Amino acid sequence: MSEINVTPLVDVMLVLLTVFIVTAPLLMNAVQVKLPKAAATTVISKLKNVRVSVTEDGTIYLDRTIIDGNLELELRQLKGGGEVSIEILADEKVPYGYVARVMAQVQRAGISKFSFVMLPDKSKK
Repeated sequence: MSEINVTPLVDVMLVLLTVFIVTAPLLMNAVQVKLPKAAATTVISKLKNVRVSVTEDGTIYLDRTIIDGNLELELRQLKGGGEVSIEILADEKVPYGYVARVMAQVQRAGISKFSFVMLPDKSKK
């Protein structure tokens, strides 16, 4: 018989894999720390989520309202004294420079938390 029996090798490898899977989480928490207790606090200011949409023809919407004037001024009024989070939805045909100007107006309004909303690309896998 000239074949090598790999069954014992596979058994040993599965046992080693099981040992590593069991011990790895224990090694992550190796430092024991006793955390202090604190009372739960109430949130003083809630973060408002606002959507800024830019359509293909360059029209800017603040939530569902068309902005004819200055977006920066509208955002400053909306912000007031609280914090605001902006979600920017821009049509894919809008030039980057136009979207960059919208981002600059958001930043000049004193809003540092903003994100872009996109759909996942299902053509690439």
